[in-house]
Amino acid sequence: MLALKSSGIDLTKSEARTLLGFSLLYSFLVLVILGVITFLYYKFQKDLMLQEKRQILQNYSNNLISHLKELHINIDKSKIYPRDERFNSAIFDSSKKEIFSTLDLKHINFNEVIYLKDDYIHFINEPESYYLGSKYVVVEILDDNVWFENIKYKMISSFFVSFLFMMIIGYYIAKMFLKPMRDALHLLDRFIKDTTHELNTPIAAIISNIQMIDKNSLDEKLAKKINRIEIGAKTISNIYEDLTFISLNNQIISNNIELNLSELLKQRIEFFSSIAGSKKISFKLDIKDNIFIICDQKKLSKLIDNLLSNAIKYNKFQGFIKVTLKDRILIIEDSGKGMSKDNIKNLFIRYKRFDTSVGGFGIGLNIVSMIAKEYDFKIDVISKIEVGTRIKIRW
Repeated sequence: MLALKSSGIDLTKSEARTLLGFSLLYSFLVLVILGVITFLYYKFQKDLMLQEKRQILQNYSNNLISHLKELHINIDKSKIYPRDERFNSAIFDSSKKEIFSTLDLKHINFNEVIYLKDDYIHFINEPESYYLGSKYVVVEILDDNVWFENIKYKMISSFFVSFLFMMIIGYYIAKMFLKPMRDALHLLDRFIKDTTHELNTPIAAIISNIQMIDKNSLDEKLAKKINRIEIGAKTISNIYEDLTFISLNNQIISNNIELNLSELLKQRIEFFSSIAGSKKISFKLDIKDNIFIICDQKKLSKLIDNLLSNAIKYNKFQGFIKVTLKDRILIIEDSGKGMSKDNIKNLFIRYKRFDTSVGGFGIGLNIVSMIAKEYDFKIDVISKIEVGTRIKIRW
């Protein structure tokens, strides 16, 4: 839940993803609806234009039929097909076979009375008699496109204005539906911050008081109990640090100084030694002395802690952790369960867990990835199932 945010940045990202998904779906639906409305409007205007042209073409066809009738009666005197400069025409027999034509478009749709195709308007009429064997008379005129020019800019402007208006409405609808989520996440954010703040004092007190106890002076049973308390306290402390880092990440200003990474690494291994000891995990150290790095101490400690914590958590009983530090290279290798190549691809995704049999929230390696990106560290992961995992950090 924390990735949805604690500090503000991730909540904004979550909202952005939600708004993006909603916007894409909403925009698609709006485009479809406006497209259908625009098409219907265009079709209506075209039909309206054809109805206006129909009477003119009816007169043209009647005029042509009268000339065909005259030619049919006086076929011996005149064998010239009647022509008119105002239109083209054609006559077809009952089987729709062309008898004579001056049409520019030869393919005729006899299922329509009047229609527009390829900038030509065709009107089909049937004479009362088969003059010259004609069953169908077709009149053709060129569409001047005046009607389309009159509505083209109106359609385009109306489309974009309507789309903009619908997107504004969609934006406010999305905000309205997101508000409950934002309020709930804000309450969760405050709860997590308050909880982690309240945990700090008792955890620090437990760890500091345990460290003050001389375990050598205790009997074996009591020492084991104290050791278990120490392990639990350190585990809670590590979880607390992770939650704090996630919740306050965008507010943490890096205090980059020159650090002795060799000493810091040994300190963190010492911190986790009691936790590793509970599973009888041994450390194999190959740490070169006086390796320095310019970095924020808290962030570098957090990176190391999460790598060590994972190496312990997913290791086998009586396994080992090999820690190697050289110039510009840190390697942490374990003898644990390992993972598949597909899991390695998703290793640094927040809340991604591949083994629910162990504890954790799936945020540790995501924190490692965040810190690595900030300092341009390169992370290489090699893992084999039932063999172990090797993580190399280069800088």
